[in-house]
Amino acid sequence: MPRVNPAVRWLSRLGYSVLRPYLRRRLGRTVVEHVDGVPLIVLPQVFNPGIFRSGRLLVQALATIPLPAGPGSQAPRALDMGTGSGIGAVFAARLGYRVTAVDINPEAVRCARINALQHHLEEQIEVRLGDLFDPVRSDRFDVVLFNPPFFRGQPRSALDAAWRSVDVPERFVAGLPAALPPAGVALLVLSTDGVQDAWLRAFSQSPLQVDVVARQHFGNEIMCVYGLRR
Repeated sequence: MPRVNPAVRWLSRLGYSVLRPYLRRRLGRTVVEHVDGVPLIVLPQVFNPGIFRSGRLLVQALATIPLPAGPGSQAPRALDMGTGSGIGAVFAARLGYRVTAVDINPEAVRCARINALQHHLEEQIEVRLGDLFDPVRSDRFDVVLFNPPFFRGQPRSALDAAWRSVDVPERFVAGLPAALPPAGVALLVLSTDGVQDAWLRAFSQSPLQVDVVARQHFGNEIMCVYGLRR
């Protein structure tokens, strides 16, 4: 697997420290971001998919998967876990999925609902407040999307829960099989700039089949989208 050059990572962190005041201003107000030409309203306390590239890679990977057949004449179902701005939900709905979007952050739930409305997708997207699979117990989904917190630790705020968690890798992997039908797939994006090892360890201790769906080297980090199947 390709490796990240330590010098490049150091330069990237130096550049981030220079840009931090600008980013804080951008993150501290309501903005409109464009992801692959799709406008998304982002509220101040919500993970920004225009600045942080993991959501973009995840929805690009989703577009490479053939749309599965839903039950009867219904559209296939997708779960956008940790929806944030609703980027995964909006892109999945535009592809033809009926989407349930979930987030533990109340501001993210508001934001995702706003974006469903602005794209006239409110009939295809339902947004629920809650932790991981708690709001969708007993439901099954043809596709599960997750852009998880990359770092270990206790979140300091609702927004910080998009970055940090105590035990999300273990709880997500344990709960996933019950949410997938036999032909279902989960797409999960991880970065070398985070606790990727904890996720891979959780994968190895589960009955799930795991493969790499997409990989992109950004110079300072490598992101992979993993496909998980029962």
